[in-house]
Amino acid sequence: MSTASDFMGDELSPAERRILKREKRMSRITRATGPLTAIGLGWSVPVMKIAAGDDARSNLRALWQSLIVPLIGIVAFLAAWAALAPQVQTSLGTVPGPVQVWQQVGSLYDDYQRGRQDRVAFYERQEARNTKLVEQGMADRVKTRSYTGAPTYPEQILTSLKTVFLGFVLATIIAIPVGIACGLSATINGALNPLIQIFKPVSPLAWLPIVTMIVSALYVNASDAVPKSMVVSAITVTLCSLWPTLINTALGVASIDKDLVNVGKVLQLPTHKTITKLVLPSAMPLIFTGLRLSLGVGWMVLIAAEMLAQNPGLGKFVWDEFQNGSSDSLARIIVAVITIGIVGFMLDRIMAALQTAFTFTSNR
Repeated sequence: MSTASDFMGDELSPAERRILKREKRMSRITRATGPLTAIGLGWSVPVMKIAAGDDARSNLRALWQSLIVPLIGIVAFLAAWAALAPQVQTSLGTVPGPVQVWQQVGSLYDDYQRGRQDRVAFYERQEARNTKLVEQGMADRVKTRSYTGAPTYPEQILTSLKTVFLGFVLATIIAIPVGIACGLSATINGALNPLIQIFKPVSPLAWLPIVTMIVSALYVNASDAVPKSMVVSAITVTLCSLWPTLINTALGVASIDKDLVNVGKVLQLPTHKTITKLVLPSAMPLIFTGLRLSLGVGWMVLIAAEMLAQNPGLGKFVWDEFQNGSSDSLARIIVAVITIGIVGFMLDRIMAALQTAFTFTSNR
């Protein structure tokens, strides 16, 4: 059955069809602008608009601000780093420049490849040994062991991500309900606010000995998947990162429109429905702001916690290289610093994308 749009399409001239297609492309680009900006790809929007036939001059200006200017800043930083680094002498020699640091990236990748080969060879030898024992009728002597070689750099990054995720989830589980209670009740807020102000500025280095002793006493039978060092680091992250989420949640709940609360009272909604249907949607922008701040704080705290707890992540990598004192150690530490910064940026962009998906505010 033909529709009005079909007849209109038949009546359109080729030029009008091109204009219609261009408008559709521009509409899709406009819808994609928010998500692309949230994940740090906002510079691609002017490129797509130019490709779609939009005004080149204005989009080139936008591309200049969003992509070219940051690239110029990065190039200027690298040039200054390369020029000034040889001027600084340390106990391990001169400060490595960008070239030396990049060489260590390749060296770490080679170590990763060798580590994978050693892991595969270990399990192949173990499988061959166990098969031989079974063939000889000594199945009771068959043993399966996990590979205990030194973790590679990508594995240490993954360990840090697991640890910060565990600590961040624990902080979120604690902070959001407590923040909602503080926002809804002036009495609870008054009771907890002194404790929040006291514990909020405490350093992770102060929490770590306390957490270590408590975890050692309670977490006796540690598993290989979640060792004690990971639990200690994660709880330290939790204790230092829950405060931004708690405070922003309380602020968001306390600042919602009182008419919404009155509507809930008029409708005689149960408390849990009032929270889920009225309070949380209104407070969600500030809650996500707190979550983004908490994740950033947690990622910073994690590195210090891993250094002392000896959790095999990026913090331990930095500490081991510092203790190693080889000529390549400083360059490898700088690689870790850059990795920490890039991962932290990516985590923030992920949270910004989630905030875009689950809230209606345009403030990012």
